[in-house]
Order: sequence, then structure tokens, then C-alpha cells
Amino acid sequence: MAGSPFAWIDEQAHQRRQAGLVRTLRPRPAESALLDLASNDYLGLAHHPGITAAAADAAHRWGAGATGSRLVSGTTELHAELERELADFCGFEAALVFSSGYAANLAAVTALAPHGSLVVSDAGNHASLIDGCRLARGATQVVAHADPDAVHKALGTHEGPAVVVSDTVFSVDGDAAPLAGLAAACRAHGAALLVDDAHGLGVLGRGGRGAPHAAGLAGAPDVVVTVTLSKSFGSQGGAVLGPAPVIDHLVNAARTFIFDTGLAPAAAGAALAALRLLRREPDRADRARAVATALHTRLTAEGLEAVRPDAAVVSVRAPSAERAVRWAADCREAGLAVGCFRPPSVPDGISRLRLTARADLTDAQIERAVRVISEHR
Repeated sequence: MAGSPFAWIDEQAHQRRQAGLVRTLRPRPAESALLDLASNDYLGLAHHPGITAAAADAAHRWGAGATGSRLVSGTTELHAELERELADFCGFEAALVFSSGYAANLAAVTALAPHGSLVVSDAGNHASLIDGCRLARGATQVVAHADPDAVHKALGTHEGPAVVVSDTVFSVDGDAAPLAGLAAACRAHGAALLVDDAHGLGVLGRGGRGAPHAAGLAGAPDVVVTVTLSKSFGSQGGAVLGPAPVIDHLVNAARTFIFDTGLAPAAAGAALAALRLLRREPDRADRARAVATALHTRLTAEGLEAVRPDAAVVSVRAPSAERAVRWAADCREAGLAVGCFRPPSVPDGISRLRLTARADLTDAQIERAVRVISEHR
């Protein structure tokens, strides 16, 4: 009798255990005494009463689910309203909402990289952009991290359509991409620039309008931006923003739009409420950046190796994957939740604690977080 068709899974599980790289799910309760520096709730809106009320109202009015794909029954007036206001806020001509930021990235990369095209991808890009490159029909060339000169050289080897793909703020270390340099390299070769502003929206730019807005690229005819609604907006979903012809093309060609069920009305309602709240309270973006800077300053003063944050992510280096896991666990036992990034999730192989600043953190909570992290190093 033949052996189990999944025997190879046992071998991979053994290898993960040997390397100390086993991942486990940890369901969180509705209420927790932990001080949260692990989530991506940058503006502190996930539990904001106005945002949760908007989600509940949308569910009551439009239903628990979208009921179908966006092209069939999954587009409500609420989705259209969110798209209009999101495009206006970020400074783009049009927007298209997806069920997740991951789906938005897959859509944008694959739909804008047909046969015969070149995709130039930053070595530090998020997994969703990498997967988009793998699924695209164009050829992909990976270049050195945050290096416009490398992008320029790669584009010079290709004749035909090309698109440069990059995060605006990289999720591991929180460093910002050199958007002006990338745009200049693209324009020298007639290439498009596609950037994922998942960690910039709500934090960077005037009133949190995002990194492209801060770089003067909002509304440019050769720039396309993807965002998520699950970080600064405290909801769920994603969107692509750009010139109207590009958005129309995605409606007709992006598989993760055409064949996926639309974003649930509750998530759309929450995101729209968060966007409107940010318009009223633009100082939340400034506060998120200030908290990140404070964390970095205090941690480095304690002798820890922390990367200077360009947005709301603060990365603290750990000596090994095993030590990073133990460090994060010790912090949790002391009442502090922090992220733990290690191979294969990090492109450079360096393990670290990943802290996320929130606009609603108090100075006392910042001091407490630094004390716990330092004491359990």
C-alpha cells in the first residue's frame, strides 16, 4: 500500500520544529489587559465607538455580507461612496475597493503587467506584492532594496511596458521608500510606478493622506497606489487608487475583483466612518508618528538596536530567532503584546521585535512598554 500523500508535510513540520520556526494561532479575547504594540491599529480606531457603530449600522442596513461579487450584487451605494471619498482624500481620480489589501495588490500587479512587460520589484516588498509578481504574465526583476539607481538600470534593459513595484513604508523595519527617486527613474523610461501605501495611509502626508501625497505624487497620471483599510482605518479591506482608465481596466481585468465576493458592508461602513473621522481629527496622524519617535528614542537610550521609524513601525533587532520568540513571550507575560518577526517572514534573515505605534497611546504607556522590553531583553 502506498504511503500517505501528505507524508512530506510531516517532514516539513519536523524541520520547522528543529529550526524553532513553528507558528501557532493565539485567539485573543474581546477584552484584554495587555498593552497592545503588536497590532496595526495605528490611529486607535478599531474599537472607537463611532467606528464600531458605523459597522453595525451598515450591517443592519445592507446585510451581513455583500452577497456576491462586485460585478453581480456585491456593489452597494456604500461601496461607491467609500471609493469616491477615499480617492478624494488621497488625491487620486478614482478608487476601487477590494475584500482585502492582499487582493488589491494581486489585482494591481497582475492587471498592470501583461505579456511582454517588465515588473521591477524591490527586494523588501511585502508578500502580497511578491505573489502578484509571481502571478503576473510579465517578467519580474528583483532589485536592491530602496535603490532608485538599481531601478533605473533594470528599466534600461527592457523595451516595452514596464511597472516598478514597491511598498511606500516597508512592514518589517518601517523604513520609507525613496518615492521621488523611484518616480524619476520611472519617468526617465516611461514606466509606471505602483506603490503599496498600507503603512503610510493615515500616518504620513498632510492629515494622514499617505506617502504618495507627501511626495507630491498624488493624482499623477503614471502612479497607481494600493492601500489597506485594516490598519489606520481599523476596519478590513483594500483599495486601488489611480487614473480613471486604470481603475476601469481593473474592473474588467483584475481576477481578484471579478471573481471575489465584495467587501462586507460592515467593513465598508467602518472604513468610511474612519476616513471621515480622520478628516475631522488630522492630528491623529501626527500623534502616531510622535509615538513611534518616542519609542525609538527611549529604546535606543536603553542600549537597544532599534531602526529609526519613518512612519509608525519600530523595529528592534534580536540576536536570534529563538531569542526573539522568547523575548516576545516574556513581554507578553509582563503584560505587553509585541510583534515577533523572524525567518522566513523577513527578507534579510534578521529576527526582531516589531512594535507598532498607536495615536491613542499615552506617554505613561510608552514608558511602560520601553521598561518591559528593556527588562526582558
